[in-house]
Amino acid sequence: MNHKHLIAATMLVGSGLATTPSFADDLTLCWAAWDPANALVELSKEFEAESGHNMSFEFVPWPNFADRMLNELNSGGKLCDLLIGDSQWIGGGAENGHYVKLNDFFDKESISMDDFAPATVYAYSTWPKGTPNYYALPAMGDANGWFYRKDWFENPDIRAAYKEATGNELGEPKTQLELMEIAKFFQNREIDGKKVYGSAIFTERGSEGITMGATGALYTFGFKYENTPGSYDMDGAVNSADAIAGLEFYKELYKCCTPPGYTNSYMEQTLDAFKSGQAAMAMNWFAFFPGLYADPDTGGDKIGFFVNPAQKVAASTLGGQGISVVQYSDKQDAALEYIKWFAQPEVQSQWWALGGYSAHNSVLQDPGFVDSQPFAGDFLEAMNNVQDFWQEPTYAELLLAMQKRLHDYIVADQGTAEEALNKLKDDWTEVFEDEGKL
Repeated sequence: MNHKHLIAATMLVGSGLATTPSFADDLTLCWAAWDPANALVELSKEFEAESGHNMSFEFVPWPNFADRMLNELNSGGKLCDLLIGDSQWIGGGAENGHYVKLNDFFDKESISMDDFAPATVYAYSTWPKGTPNYYALPAMGDANGWFYRKDWFENPDIRAAYKEATGNELGEPKTQLELMEIAKFFQNREIDGKKVYGSAIFTERGSEGITMGATGALYTFGFKYENTPGSYDMDGAVNSADAIAGLEFYKELYKCCTPPGYTNSYMEQTLDAFKSGQAAMAMNWFAFFPGLYADPDTGGDKIGFFVNPAQKVAASTLGGQGISVVQYSDKQDAALEYIKWFAQPEVQSQWWALGGYSAHNSVLQDPGFVDSQPFAGDFLEAMNNVQDFWQEPTYAELLLAMQKRLHDYIVADQGTAEEALNKLKDDWTEVFEDEGKL
């Protein structure tokens, strides 16, 4: 602790303003580098003022986030006192002892998981899944959603051309097949003297991109990871006829209706394609929607938002994270103070107002929530039907396998959808056999 902070802490204690008798600590919170992280820095100034602790932040760009943070955890590093880790890390965080189990703390401080949206508690906090064993507080609700050029969709000439071409009215798609129809209509069309493209979607191979994009289609067609949850019985689920149809759909959407050279795209690329006026529709995480709406060129009246369209099933690919206390931190008490502060309804309300996505029921169930942002209603709908990737401790191996099989089929044109999913099922079977789970 440096001298300056010691003096500050002593002054606080002396004046009776301190919330706890502990001296001020320098806490480091680790997360990905993106818009919500900037909102959290702003929000956390209030915690610093109330607690006397000083907050530092380590934000890592998304493509490097998992490698950097999982290496940090696996090496028992002390960089992070608090970590907003991805939902898929919760199994490893719990089983490998990286995250502090929070049950006793929640009980002591009367923090109830019933106060948070059930899907976020299940996905971000629990291990084993669905059990009352908590290793994180839901911090950032998120799902993969869609945005579109509302000004194009409302243009009378474009609407007339769409009606003539398809026999249907142009509007927000309610099914994946409608989305494809709209994307095909816009592909290579000239608008305002410029060639445009139907959709900007995820195809990135290196981290998680193509999996997070393709599952948006797969889940809605009926893909499942297991026949019975917790069974690791994958044959006929991962490679079902519905799953095959969903994968074939996503490949067709990629082949028919994306910008040229779009072979390795994720968050940044779909945002760029939309903001540069190339794409009629694009997918990305709700986390980016406040920034998109505020964009001077393609935001405001020009942009609209819709939830991932259903097909056989209403489903959205889950994003988002919980906030955990790192087991290797020497400042766990101060880190737990931050969790207690962050869990307060009034702080959660401010979090939403600043551009973060609260998972607290007091925010989500507020009568004014749906009208508070043009994407708020879609966000609520998405969070009611989210599905997530495996959260196993072996998540990284499972993800690498899916990234390879999907990219080889969708982008590199290798084999059929059925072959890709059969190979994926075999890859995953091998991982779970090595784990002793099969």
